[in-house]
Amino acid sequence: MRKKCVMKRVLAGIMVFATVALAGKTSAVVGTNATVAEAAGRIVKINSCVISGGNVVVDVSSSSLPSSDDGKYYLYADEVYQDGTVGEIVATTDRSPNASFTFPLNHYQQGSNLDKKFLVAVKSGGSMVQVSDEHYITNPEAIATKTAGRNDHGMKGILPNSADAATFRDLGVAQMVYNLYMGDIVGPGDGSNVIPFSYNGVDYQFNGTALAQYDGFVRWCSLNGFQLTMTILNNKTEAGADLIHPLSRDAHVCPGYAMNTDEDGGTQHLKAIAAFLAQRYSGGTYGTVDNWVVGNEVNARTEWYYLNSTNIELNVSEYVKAFRIFYNEIKAVNANARVYTSFDQEWNRKSNPGCFLSKEYLDRFNYYMNREGNIDWSLSFHPYNAPLYDPYAWKQQSQYVSTKLTTPYITMENIYLLTDYMCQASFLAPGGKVRDISLSEIGFTSSFGEDAQAASITYAYTMAENNPYISSFILFRETDDAHEMESHIAQGLKNLDGSKKMAYDFYKNLGTANAATYKAQASQIIGQDVDALVTNRTFLSRGGWFLND
Repeated sequence: MRKKCVMKRVLAGIMVFATVALAGKTSAVVGTNATVAEAAGRIVKINSCVISGGNVVVDVSSSSLPSSDDGKYYLYADEVYQDGTVGEIVATTDRSPNASFTFPLNHYQQGSNLDKKFLVAVKSGGSMVQVSDEHYITNPEAIATKTAGRNDHGMKGILPNSADAATFRDLGVAQMVYNLYMGDIVGPGDGSNVIPFSYNGVDYQFNGTALAQYDGFVRWCSLNGFQLTMTILNNKTEAGADLIHPLSRDAHVCPGYAMNTDEDGGTQHLKAIAAFLAQRYSGGTYGTVDNWVVGNEVNARTEWYYLNSTNIELNVSEYVKAFRIFYNEIKAVNANARVYTSFDQEWNRKSNPGCFLSKEYLDRFNYYMNREGNIDWSLSFHPYNAPLYDPYAWKQQSQYVSTKLTTPYITMENIYLLTDYMCQASFLAPGGKVRDISLSEIGFTSSFGEDAQAASITYAYTMAENNPYISSFILFRETDDAHEMESHIAQGLKNLDGSKKMAYDFYKNLGTANAATYKAQASQIIGQDVDALVTNRTFLSRGGWFLND
């Protein structure tokens, strides 16, 4: 049911021109059926792990003291791929019900602790024994030096397949989404345009020719006033071979692979890439990326974040490690940046048995985030119709969409189930607020009538703008794609020849003083008042695939 390869490489030639012109747990991995076992009630709790000046301060507590040979607590700093007492001891303190460790952050130096996970151990019976869960630094923004003002000025957006700024301004678009392929930007390329980057005492190289595409697009968005969300995808290239997880190195082909959080070389390379991108796109010459999405639809294992294991604990725990790296490195540069995880609409039903349910993946992701140090992560969600070519956003098929949390799919008709779910105490951000939720990819087909597409967009946008927790409504796309149309998916606001569909003017006027006129037309198509449907959470459904039912 999921869109196949909807996220394309676009605008490369145009953007290159623009650049020139604009100048804890234990882990046992066994083949593809790896297991990740959870710790059982460790006696010491890490209450906080924060940056203070040039140091890291870790506060711990315990209601009963663990046995110890020497009366000491030892604080280990593990790399993300390490488990247990195998990293470096960075601090010690006397064992007590409440204790504190202080040690250097060493930011951008050899032995940097910014992305490491910390755990407490004691010496017992001559061996080191872990007595706490792992915990990451939770305030990387404390050392941000290039914090840029956010360009928040509207939720209406588009995932473009052209650089037609005039069209986007005419539509009143405020936001853009773009895809960055890590494998393309690393390495020297042909050697003609190499960008060196020193990170934690190691020299890395970036492909300046490939980067020109992204430099140009970020700058183009800044010049035209579009807020930018960048989705980071891990594609396979020779230069980026170390970025691919060892369990992703088989013959499976897809646009995105799990990031290498299992080996030291790949892990350090990921850190360097995250730091480089944050420094490059936080104000200055090229402009700013306000929002970063780490992977696309990561629950879609075989389609967008491939790992050759069907064990959800392994998949989620490996992704969490990559997410932590990008979150800490980005926020350590630009405190105002938002960092998103990404899920599709398959809440409780798998159209592909090799993938994971978005609800179960989200639950496990949140579990690890809370257990290892809550941070201000954000959620990107893609609430397409079920199936994708269903033309009615306001009246989905009852076999796919319901008002219960057990619903197979979350679409725009029941999007409030997601936002209500995110209001639970266990999902709140550290400050107690509901997390930012971006609908960073959404679209509706015109294959069964332009009127249905126009009404669907109107209904969906109205649902989004009336939900206080949704910040972005990113429509895919402005022009149809011939290949997708073979599957009755014609989601563009324009036809292949560039002519405007009915939905073009509807989308243009939504969120403006003229919206009422178009909502009235959409209400006639639907047969009920759009605003009333949204305000009352009126749920319409049909029993099967009947276009006019």
